[in-house]
Amino acid sequence: MSFSADQTQTLEFRVRGTVQGVGFRPTVWRIARQLGLAGEVLNDGEGVLVRVCGDQARIETLLRRLAREPPPLARIDGIERHEYAGQLPQDFRIAESLGGAVRTQVAPDAAICGACAAELRNPGERRYRYPFANCTHCGPRLSIVTGIPYDRATTTMASFIRCEACEAEYRNPSDRRFHAEAVACPACGPTASLIALGRAEVPDNGGVDAVEIAARLVARGDIVAVKGLGGYHLACDATNPDAVARLRRLKRRDAKPFALMARDLAVIRRYCAFGAIEERALTSVEAPIVLMRATGPRRLPEAIAPGLNTLGFMLPTTPLHLLLMDRFEHPLVMTSGNISDEPAVIDDGEARGRLSDVASFALTHDRAIANRVDDSVVRIMCGRSRVFRLARGYAPAPLRLPKGFAHAPDVLALGGELKATFCLVKDSAALMSQHQGDLENAATFDDYRNNLRLYQRLFDHAPSAIVIDRHPEYLASKLGRVEAERRGLSLIEVQHHHAHIAACLAENGRPLDAPPALGIVLDGLGFGDDGTIWGGEFLLADYLGYERLARLKPVAMPGGAQAIREPWRNLYAHLKAAGAFDADRLSPADDWQAFDGKPLAMIDKMIAHGVNSPLASSCGRLYDAVAAALGLCADRQAYEGEAAARLEALAAAAPNERRFYEFDMSQSAVIELDPARFWRAMLDDLRQGVAAPVIARRFHLGLAESIAKVAVRLAAMRRFETVALSGGCFQNRLLFESVHDRLCEAGLEVLTHADAPANDGGLSLGQAAIGAAHLIRSGVKSDGEDQTCVSAFPAALSA
Repeated sequence: MSFSADQTQTLEFRVRGTVQGVGFRPTVWRIARQLGLAGEVLNDGEGVLVRVCGDQARIETLLRRLAREPPPLARIDGIERHEYAGQLPQDFRIAESLGGAVRTQVAPDAAICGACAAELRNPGERRYRYPFANCTHCGPRLSIVTGIPYDRATTTMASFIRCEACEAEYRNPSDRRFHAEAVACPACGPTASLIALGRAEVPDNGGVDAVEIAARLVARGDIVAVKGLGGYHLACDATNPDAVARLRRLKRRDAKPFALMARDLAVIRRYCAFGAIEERALTSVEAPIVLMRATGPRRLPEAIAPGLNTLGFMLPTTPLHLLLMDRFEHPLVMTSGNISDEPAVIDDGEARGRLSDVASFALTHDRAIANRVDDSVVRIMCGRSRVFRLARGYAPAPLRLPKGFAHAPDVLALGGELKATFCLVKDSAALMSQHQGDLENAATFDDYRNNLRLYQRLFDHAPSAIVIDRHPEYLASKLGRVEAERRGLSLIEVQHHHAHIAACLAENGRPLDAPPALGIVLDGLGFGDDGTIWGGEFLLADYLGYERLARLKPVAMPGGAQAIREPWRNLYAHLKAAGAFDADRLSPADDWQAFDGKPLAMIDKMIAHGVNSPLASSCGRLYDAVAAALGLCADRQAYEGEAAARLEALAAAAPNERRFYEFDMSQSAVIELDPARFWRAMLDDLRQGVAAPVIARRFHLGLAESIAKVAVRLAAMRRFETVALSGGCFQNRLLFESVHDRLCEAGLEVLTHADAPANDGGLSLGQAAIGAAHLIRSGVKSDGEDQTCVSAFPAALSA
């Protein structure tokens, strides 16, 4: 469509993306008025609709400026242009919202912006010390939304009627609260209060507000529950060893590290070393927990992060948190408000019942939380911020699917068992949910199902197929089978590690018709094609299939799931498999305290007869075994990945060590990486008294070197140029950066995760991409067919 420069036109633009609740309509209004255009802008179920009349050149300028000057929280995925024949006003205005088919996105919650923070601290402002100040650039979104389009009536702010002053701001196009749906003030908005959860009595306020009283309670050593954006936190003084120990005991969280909150960057620098990239992550609108080296001049109690060399810090995310933190020159623990492994509490009544045994008081408020959202976690590796937990600030996380997926039908992918997320494919985009947790917990699984229903309602999602992990016992997979049968939908089963690779390919924009890449997936476990447990895999893969080219040598897991909890079992199995342990020939130098009192004869029989001792090519179990050999968590892991995390921390204490252990590489059709030589060399070092940190670092470097050698050898054999790294073991910074650098030095293109987790939190994205690819290939329509089970495994590259 082309026009002369002075021709007046009447056009309609459909803007899709994250464009509701983020100040997009006011931005359109402001620019259109500056350009002298007439028309209107409004929300509807599909996004934002712009109807404009004026000079074509000025209309083009409007579009260019929208692309160049969007609001901070907006994301434009596409703009469609049509002619418009209806009547428009003589000026430019914001019109009432319309309903219709939902094709827009709900924005993530955003941390308090600088302007709102300044108001909170200014006694001359009417929102001075008001815990719920927000504007179009910050504040609650996903956590309060109940429907689409995003207007006050479809949020938990619906019951709070704007006062005259707030209404004036809401209607004033020059105000940053222009059409900010959650706008409020002390006269009309939510209020904070301090309540007693147990038998204690709330202290007399002495003329101060609830936040000030809560700060005094924390300062004296109390544990206080704090109602945040997407759930309650449990807060205590991070410099008070007694308070931290009491919180661990009452929360029943033996060793998993606590998250920390600090008033500002200066406080964090007293405890952590960090650079510009960490600073950008900390101060971003997402405001995640950032994992950083605990090498600052001051130290916190060991109980904050037992056995680790990192601390997880975040800055205040809400006005309430900011007011609380302003009272402290040091950090507070700000951990999830739950008993260990349960979902965080969001309901006020539930807080009284479930948190009263942990916290004496609660700093709460009367704005309901509609949707539970945990704090996000990131870590800087290879110079990029990488999401470990996708939650507040990042979710819902729309990802435009790569070239070739333009006509993908709607798909629902249900993810895995641990660190679960789910993913919707709609309008050629993958929409990942926030972190749901471990579905083995009944309350978490209930919450997962509730969120599934919510997302399908919010996004008007009607899938043509449901995609699940192949594992027969995953709860999400069982749910998917039931739902596919009940709704008459296609069911697509996806191998666990293929999904990991596909997630990495999709995140990096790898086209549907691109040649296969080598996926290296290192994790704890996934159900393999051969009925064994996989977890150290080299798969040549695209979205439609894969071929297993190499693996870690499988070793028995005596006790099955018990071996995941008790690393000594993996140590014993690895030593036996390597021929490096004989109980009858132990020398005085062989002091295996890990095996004291253990039923080794029974374990021998279990392995010999294959009784509850599945074979596993698992990198996670290898890490457990090495950690146990060095005296780390040998008897029991308090949380998933504890042994590996402590082993990484131990290796960091020998930063100058350059030697590494070697692994053997087989000449078989499927190459096996055998750690037997490593185990013999490691045992020699132990007998010679080599320091544990040196051994830990040699293991990391040796594993990385061996992985890179396998990849380079396979590249020469199979002529691929691209490698994708995925799996939870690649959250280990030393392993990840060592493998990444060696592959880059070898001239290979290396694809990695940044926006989606490398752990099982990213599985749903990979499942969604694989499911969409298979449906595109088979020509399935978006309205579905009769139920079909489609196998997305085994290898199908030649098909």
